[in-house]
Amino acid sequence: MSRAPDVDYTATSARPDWASLPASLRETLAVALGTGIKSVARPVSSGFTAGFAARATLDDGRQIFIKAAPENVHAFNAYQREAEVVAKLPAAIHAPAIVTTVEVSGASAGSTSTSAAGESSGQRRWFAVVSEWVDGRMPGTPWTEEDFLRVTATCERMADALHPSPLDGLGSFGELAGGDAAVPRQILAGELPLPTGLQDWLPRVLPELADLAEAAPEVIVGDNAAHSDLRPDNLLIDASGTCWTVDWNWLTLGPRWVDWAGLLPLAQHHGIDTFSAVQRSPLTADVPNDHLDTFAAAIAAYMMNHLDNPPPPGCTPALREHQRLSAWTFLDWLAVRRGW
Repeated sequence: MSRAPDVDYTATSARPDWASLPASLRETLAVALGTGIKSVARPVSSGFTAGFAARATLDDGRQIFIKAAPENVHAFNAYQREAEVVAKLPAAIHAPAIVTTVEVSGASAGSTSTSAAGESSGQRRWFAVVSEWVDGRMPGTPWTEEDFLRVTATCERMADALHPSPLDGLGSFGELAGGDAAVPRQILAGELPLPTGLQDWLPRVLPELADLAEAAPEVIVGDNAAHSDLRPDNLLIDASGTCWTVDWNWLTLGPRWVDWAGLLPLAQHHGIDTFSAVQRSPLTADVPNDHLDTFAAAIAAYMMNHLDNPPPPGCTPALREHQRLSAWTFLDWLAVRRGW
């Protein structure tokens, strides 16, 4: 295999329809919004959760974006955290503003059926977060030089705006990314299988990859707040060229460069010269090479874990496709930098 299969990031989720949400949730949303919900578009097909997410038009003419999830799926906590974080972001961060949130108990329409998470969808708590609607397109599908420069400038402004951190008590990105840092070492020890569909030279570099990844908790440190999950499907570019960032539920503390660095391997995969960009950007120009390589190794290790397992409940096979592409591109990026 000469390269990993590309992923269509516009078609990675299978979300519930508006009509399947509990009537109590839909009614409470209308009350909180102060007007009726005139129409709701088909759910978006990007992202990797089973939560509801769609644009809606209100009776007063406003357009909004509604996300909602029951307590038995990961998105329930993610949407709550996003609402908390976005409300405290500096004005310099272009993130869709939170309009309202609601939490109710209710049963999905047809509650005797099985939910997307593989469980009975009876009475349970639901949380919804409503944000302003941003009419934009996803960059990075594939990356172009123009979009890469625009997103790079956005990451540089974000790094400035997120220091000091707008929230207290954040965890470390190094600890988050280092949670699966032992994966290469476990593969070497025969405790985990070698993932399929990756580069044929991977076994040869596993010892070096393991050494790099295991340094993540000590190396990827800093006092800058970071989005920590910046991918093409968490970015929107509107008609004016403004770059918006969405899905702010993974805010952590780390170096100024982590959000931008996470975009580099896929951009390189699409033909962008990110190695020269690293030397030019004020985010990375003075960063030791081993620090960036440790970051890339930790992300590759994270993406390699569970790669050949079925996706967790509520996720489509696209999650594993995303992991494989990410692992491949981060490994390729490291291979050039380290002469593999």
